[in-house]
Amino acid sequence: MVPGEVDHVSAREGREHWELLPGAGVGALRFGMSAADVAAALRVGGPPTQVGGPYGQEAFADGVTVFYDAGTLACIALDAVTGPQVLLAGFALGGSDPQQAQQCLLDYAAEHGSCLLYTPDGSLALTDLGVLLRSQEVGGVRMSRPVFVKEDWLESEYYRDRLPLEGAPAPHAPPRPPRA
Repeated sequence: MVPGEVDHVSAREGREHWELLPGAGVGALRFGMSAADVAAALRVGGPPTQVGGPYGQEAFADGVTVFYDAGTLACIALDAVTGPQVLLAGFALGGSDPQQAQQCLLDYAAEHGSCLLYTPDGSLALTDLGVLLRSQEVGGVRMSRPVFVKEDWLESEYYRDRLPLEGAPAPHAPPRPPRA
């Protein structure tokens, strides 16, 4: 698939399209929101599913998982198939071939001078945009799954090495550094 094309998964009818807001969030979600603000922005009538882990984590029925740090929104993960779609330079970040999605990020960084980072789990991030690409297995096939992270998490080695891994057991983490 060539950047700019949208595959059958991302073009699925009924899938919302969200705008990337570099450094601020995605769609109606902004970093720093409270859990109540997130629920209101997503127009959720009932409570989301609470998930364990080192961060406060909530999973919503529409393929959106959010992570809180000190009670405020710090990370947003979108399901490869059921989550809203976000485009970067016309390329569908969710539900694409992971290698093509990574190449899209590499091409974008080369063209725009963006900062690239590989995280300890092998994911690729554009730190200035707060975009992190992971992969998700769907029906025996790996697909790209976008994760949007507040910039200071990607800039801090402490947070970068402890980015939320959905479905992974929480590793024992040393005490957090003092907040400035």
